[in-house]
Amino acid sequence: MLDDAALERSSIVANCAMNRERTLKGYVRELGVDVLAEAGGGHWLDLCCGTARALTEAAAADPRLKITGIDLVDHYAPAPPSVRLVTASVTAWTPDDRADLITCVHGLHYVGDKLAALTRAASWLTENGLLVANFDARSIRLPDGSPAARPLTTSLRQAGFTYDPRRRRISLRGNRTIELPYHYEGADDRAGPNYTGQPAVDSFYTPA
Repeated sequence: MLDDAALERSSIVANCAMNRERTLKGYVRELGVDVLAEAGGGHWLDLCCGTARALTEAAAADPRLKITGIDLVDHYAPAPPSVRLVTASVTAWTPDDRADLITCVHGLHYVGDKLAALTRAASWLTENGLLVANFDARSIRLPDGSPAARPLTTSLRQAGFTYDPRRRRISLRGNRTIELPYHYEGADDRAGPNYTGQPAVDSFYTPA
């Protein structure tokens, strides 16, 4: 298993095939959310934003929006000054203010501590803000390699998350502090393709 520093140097994590050029319409298709309507002229934070093409589209469509994009790789398309782009890990970086909408299109597939990424993002929301992301619960593994399965999804729902296993989509409404009963042990970048058909990362946890 790899720690986060080693994982972020992996060629699997620096995958340019997922979400690099996604347009704003793609967020509706992948996450079922209308970014402009949901953000409502407030703050949109996009985790694992790729080239940030969708963020530039949103800035042109609604100049009121404060837009922040974060990605591990700094291969961004040209963006206006109203779009702040940050090159950092989602498990280490912290925003300077809360967001009305936080999205992550397929980015969690390449994050080591996926559960920490979700709980950290939950604390960054405004009181009525929305977090929505692609999330494959089968990528969460126990130390013996078996899936965390139903106990994991039960813990997520008890914490306030909504998980759709068919669409592999997770969401949460409203700022909160969450502690999930799992201890992160490391990640495996040799897990192979997930449901997207692209190589992904499995994350290993010991139940608390």
